[in-house]
Amino acid sequence: MTALPPWRSGGGSGSFTAVDARRSFGPSRPAGNYSMQSPSQTSPVSQSNTSRTTFPDPLKQYVARTFEDVSPEDKKDVEAELKRIITDAFNEKVVWSIDWDKMPLPQTILAKKRAAQKQDRTSTIASSDIASPTTKSFGKFSITDKNARSYGDEAPSPSKYTDRFDKKARQLSPYSIPMDKLSQREKDKRANRFAKELRSPQSVTPPERSTSAMDIDGDQPLVGRCMSLEKQYFRLTSAPDPDNVRPLHILEQTLELLKKKWREEQNYSYICDQFKSLRQDLTVQHIKNDFTVLVYEIHARIALEKGDLGEYNQCQSQLATLYSEGFKGHEEEFKAYRILYLLHTCNRADMNEVLAILTPTDKQHPSIQHALEVRSVLAAGNYHKFFRLYLEAPSMGGYLMDSFVARERMAALACICKAYRPDIDIRFLTEELGFESDTECVQFLCDNGASDLIEQKTGDKGVTSSIRFQTTKAVQIFEQAKNKAFKKVDIKGQIFYRSLTPRTRAVIGGGVIVYALTGLFLTDVAEKTFGLSPTEEDKKKLEALVPKVRTVERGGDGGRE
Repeated sequence: MTALPPWRSGGGSGSFTAVDARRSFGPSRPAGNYSMQSPSQTSPVSQSNTSRTTFPDPLKQYVARTFEDVSPEDKKDVEAELKRIITDAFNEKVVWSIDWDKMPLPQTILAKKRAAQKQDRTSTIASSDIASPTTKSFGKFSITDKNARSYGDEAPSPSKYTDRFDKKARQLSPYSIPMDKLSQREKDKRANRFAKELRSPQSVTPPERSTSAMDIDGDQPLVGRCMSLEKQYFRLTSAPDPDNVRPLHILEQTLELLKKKWREEQNYSYICDQFKSLRQDLTVQHIKNDFTVLVYEIHARIALEKGDLGEYNQCQSQLATLYSEGFKGHEEEFKAYRILYLLHTCNRADMNEVLAILTPTDKQHPSIQHALEVRSVLAAGNYHKFFRLYLEAPSMGGYLMDSFVARERMAALACICKAYRPDIDIRFLTEELGFESDTECVQFLCDNGASDLIEQKTGDKGVTSSIRFQTTKAVQIFEQAKNKAFKKVDIKGQIFYRSLTPRTRAVIGGGVIVYALTGLFLTDVAEKTFGLSPTEEDKKKLEALVPKVRTVERGGDGGRE
């Protein structure tokens, strides 16, 4: 073997001999006593420090929040961004001082980066010759991103612009430390330590935090965390808070509780408030399924039972949308209710739309058949059959017909008073108008101002034989009541002329005639006052423009004017 060169034979490390630089004019010390340690000697110390490294609980919760809703395609990018954030925090020794609850998630930072890159691509100004690290500040914590580049393809070399930027960044944040002071090997070690900590099931526990409304992503469906079965309804004025929204399995339990309470207590104000709160939780979580249909159907039936047509109409509108999207429920039953509701509102345009979408299968359903028959008899003015259908209404159709049966009774009474003279038995009216008893019929007549027209007929022994109603005197009363009941106001607030009483129509007609006659008498005076009277020359020109008609005798050559 050849002899080793002198620079390789000295020192105990086998790599080089350390020489201590002189710092004074005193005698120099032996060089062999101050040898530098090699990387192989420092690694055990680094590994011993690694085993003692701990992570703060807020950081563990931050990591858990990061991986709560990560799509598979973004998982790698999110992991890389998360490692970078935590590595920078350890490098800058601020991992224990950062407020990790307010720290933006890696998904948010990546989204901002991508948006910035997209904006840079569409920008007309490109700075390809100057590039510098970007520093992002989050409160007191700033992160220097060496991977960020300008629009150019190659990374620029360090220059005075880079130094100037680093100096400015250090002035803005006292925690900002250049990352190139640490070797790449140490960075990898810290990243590996974090990966081991993340993979261990004992290290990260599910976070328990109170998410404010500002933390909600509008693109992601909200999932509630409230475990209360009963919750008062409040109209939302801001983004919903998941801590105040009940998830689906809790809402299912809530529905069972409300059905039980309705059967036992019949407290409509409470039940309506709870159902509106339940519907709100379904809406903010974008839950649309058969359970949603069931909630709206039950609320609609309860509203019908209590005569709350406003709440029923809201449920009915949502049910129409849910049925059109393919969710299952009692669609035919509520189509029948829709027809009866449109008869109540006299909305012919919407009625035509509903009739147009009815299929032959729908028309075979008993509830829809009944609703269509009600529509037909009302159009024909057949009040006798109408009240028979009213007493035979299936399901909850009778509750909807209650909303307009009084109006139809007034119309029927106006017709009966014209046909039956001079009086009629109350019993006949009770059976014909669908009353449950004579007392109810008499009360209806008294409520409409006909109490003086009811008289009792007695027999020979002074016993009441019948109760008669004087129809001749009641014609005008029920004709006015009918017109008032059918009075409608359109969207713009214009009152229909046909809905006015005869006296009002006469007054309006007389006013129009007086206005026209006044205009005829005042026209000449107005023309003279404003100098609009025609001159003789104007009259001659007008006569010249009048066409002349000539009559020609048949078979003749000439004609005469």
